[in-house]
Amino acid sequence: MYLAKEDRYEHMNYFRCGNSGLKLPAVSLGLWHNFGSKDNYDNMKQLVFTAFDNGITHFDLANNYGPVYGSAEENFGRIMESEMRPYRNQMVISTKAGYDMWPGPYGDGGSRKYLISSLDESLKRMKVDYVDIFYHHRMDPETPLEETMMALDQIVKSGKALYAGISNYSREYTEKAMKILSDLKCPFIINQSRYSIFDRSIEEDGLKSFAAANGCGIIAFSPLAQGLLTDKYLHGIPEDSRIKRDGRFLKESALTQERLDQISALNEIAQNRGQSLAQMALSWILRDGEVTSVLIGASRPAQITENIEIIHRTSFTAEELKKIDEICG
Repeated sequence: MYLAKEDRYEHMNYFRCGNSGLKLPAVSLGLWHNFGSKDNYDNMKQLVFTAFDNGITHFDLANNYGPVYGSAEENFGRIMESEMRPYRNQMVISTKAGYDMWPGPYGDGGSRKYLISSLDESLKRMKVDYVDIFYHHRMDPETPLEETMMALDQIVKSGKALYAGISNYSREYTEKAMKILSDLKCPFIINQSRYSIFDRSIEEDGLKSFAAANGCGIIAFSPLAQGLLTDKYLHGIPEDSRIKRDGRFLKESALTQERLDQISALNEIAQNRGQSLAQMALSWILRDGEVTSVLIGASRPAQITENIEIIHRTSFTAEELKKIDEICG
């Protein structure tokens, strides 16, 4: 049976999520990759143990993470059942529904039927009675927003989730969702959005500043741009890279010469800061206090221990920020 390190909370900083009472670690562990049916189970356990031993209390899943769909939740459930059960009250577990999950008209979107039945299945797979945060995974233009938000409200009030969240919602629809949930007195606390040095759409849309001004937490996913913001691609495409192993989300065509030149220039700034490129990219996300937590994925425990070192170095000089903007401009 796993025994957590007693000094684990000394390795992490925790920030209040929006105006809520819930604090999230500066770095959270996402199970989007490396927890599927084809991945090594012993490695999964070591990833979870390493994260928790270093103060990462938040584990982020979704109904269809895998592949195959549901397998990340199932594998996490095995770890919960066999190793992590004594620590459930010290963990924040989140999951989502909104994208394709099962065949037919009821396994996708934002309907009340889909969200409630999906969470019921997620709880069974993860072997838990509730999740701390349940997200609608994407805005569904075919379902009235009121229906989706009322489903989140019922889920929270039924005790199956403690807080409601949304993911991949624009500023416009975040504001509308917040208004509905506020009227329902539902504890909505967070928007999970894609954000990185290379993808600043939540700044351009106004979502990032709006959330900060209105008590909504932001958690950033894909902060390393699917691995582009690491030293992995400084010298070509290695055989063990995600591009080679799993081309669903990051394709070889993304590595243009211009992008490679940007990666190299950013790496030089990182080295001058005494950080790896990945560390600097994560630090950049947290630079101004408007993002509550940054989601990392990991294929090896060492990646987790390297990445959490950023909590000591999230500030940038004006000159560094200017150079980063110029490189990516």
